[in-house]
Amino acid sequence: MMQARDVLRVVDSLPTAGASIWLDGGWGADALVGEQTREHDDLDCVITLSDARLARDALENLGFTVAHDERPTRFVVRDAANRRVDFHAVTFDAGDGATQQLQDGSLRPYPPAGFSGTGRIGGVHVPCLTAAVHVLHHLGYDPDEQDHHDMRLLADRLGIELRFPYRTASESRAGCRDRP
Repeated sequence: MMQARDVLRVVDSLPTAGASIWLDGGWGADALVGEQTREHDDLDCVITLSDARLARDALENLGFTVAHDERPTRFVVRDAANRRVDFHAVTFDAGDGATQQLQDGSLRPYPPAGFSGTGRIGGVHVPCLTAAVHVLHHLGYDPDEQDHHDMRLLADRLGIELRFPYRTASESRAGCRDRP
């Protein structure tokens, strides 16, 4: 399991090595609401593809080694205690937006405003993707229980409107707008 102290070690090590980072996934959602709401088996974060080597080297100093390498899409590092960091690699464009090249060659967009999120873990401010981008990137696959928890958390605490399949049946009947 990734504990808050583990997340903060990773978050602190990357900018020191020259790599930018934004939290995503479960820890990103928890950071956006300012408290840990569930256990996390990994840390998802977004980095620039050009910073991948810097990130890998920085975490190697913390005992992490590459467990899966699916670049340019992502890579995962793991330590001896099975703590994992899943790096989602993006390439920025001239307008400060970014794209992630998926394994099938398609591109997943990250709007420029999506990189402006901030959150707190253990009272420490951390850079995050915004709640709207969290919701956007939780579409297009079958969500698990943790995905539902994270999306409901953002909806309940931050007022984010959810899309199918995260809306409840009553929300759908009430005519909730279908946007992130």
